[in-house]
Amino acid sequence: MTPSLAIIGAGMGGLTLAAALHQRGIEAQIYEQAPGFVRLGAGIQMSPNAMRVLRGIGLELRIRATAFQPRSWTNRDWDTGRLTNELPLGADAEAKYGAPYLLMHRGDLHEALASRVPDDCIARDKKLVDLDWRQGDGHGGVTLRFADGTSARADAVVAADGIHSRVRELWRGTETTNFTGRVAYRTTFPAALLEGFAIDQCCKWWGPDRHIVIYYVTANRDEVYFVTSVPEPEFTVESWSATGDLETLRAAFAGFHEQVRRVVNACPRVHKWAIVDRDPLPRWSDGAMVLLGDAAHPMTQYMAQGAASAMEDAVVLSRCIAEEPGDMPAAFGRFEAARRERTSRIQGTSQQNTFMRQPTDPAWVYGYDAWTAPLPEYA
Repeated sequence: MTPSLAIIGAGMGGLTLAAALHQRGIEAQIYEQAPGFVRLGAGIQMSPNAMRVLRGIGLELRIRATAFQPRSWTNRDWDTGRLTNELPLGADAEAKYGAPYLLMHRGDLHEALASRVPDDCIARDKKLVDLDWRQGDGHGGVTLRFADGTSARADAVVAADGIHSRVRELWRGTETTNFTGRVAYRTTFPAALLEGFAIDQCCKWWGPDRHIVIYYVTANRDEVYFVTSVPEPEFTVESWSATGDLETLRAAFAGFHEQVRRVVNACPRVHKWAIVDRDPLPRWSDGAMVLLGDAAHPMTQYMAQGAASAMEDAVVLSRCIAEEPGDMPAAFGRFEAARRERTSRIQGTSQQNTFMRQPTDPAWVYGYDAWTAPLPEYA
């Protein structure tokens, strides 16, 4: 029997899961609370482990055509600009890991992933308010209820609705996020605003209590992105679309190297959000319901692996479902067993914000292949 699945959230994880299941002939319906998709000013790094996911759902050539492939990742002292270490990327990384390291606009990635899911499988403006998955022994299906008064049924539900997951809240009750006392400013802007000033292709500038990451997001280098981590313990707004104050941003990096000052002085607008995380969960699934991506293991952005981990989750979950199509609780348990150790390691390493500060071998991150990673036995 081919199961029907409801996926809550049309982010990177939800879209990847729907695309992977669609390839296997398994029905999946996405319910997204937003009425439409908005292209916010944000970049994203698709490391080789993430690019393998995209390759498997037929998107590698499309991504390569528009994304930027940096020659290396540089790490520099905040004030002098001294190169502390450099990770070769480009052809070197592709030869070593079997897939490229690409930088791109988050909106372009989202659009590409959505193109692999039939449009009638994405229901927009569907804000989940209630969910009944505790029917019988976990094999009785689920009922979803939405803010517009409609409802839906499925054999099982996957919560891919992010750090503020409504499904997680219904299951675990109201939880508080852990505010780190830090904020992120981020934006993309036309490279022409730099007026020809040369910058590193992809660089993290390490300060004593703050940092900024700057890179190009298009193949022709006409758009620049940056994201920061700055101490502002009084700021607790978690919206990715909240507007940041440019003067406050520029003052925060006034003592940094000229490259950094040129970038933050050139940007015309910036978004700002509080950097938060959550405590690890004892388990990710309950009967016919499972959490995926940030709903299960939210990560700080310091390793650029949040979206990649959600996409990896999606591929591994699709494999478990395909092998256990008549037993969703078993498939969900197997998925968690396959993914917990890796996501916990990434989550913990990212929280420390030391990844790449010193010469680092990232093979344990970039060498992973979600399509072929061994699946544990599940009883």
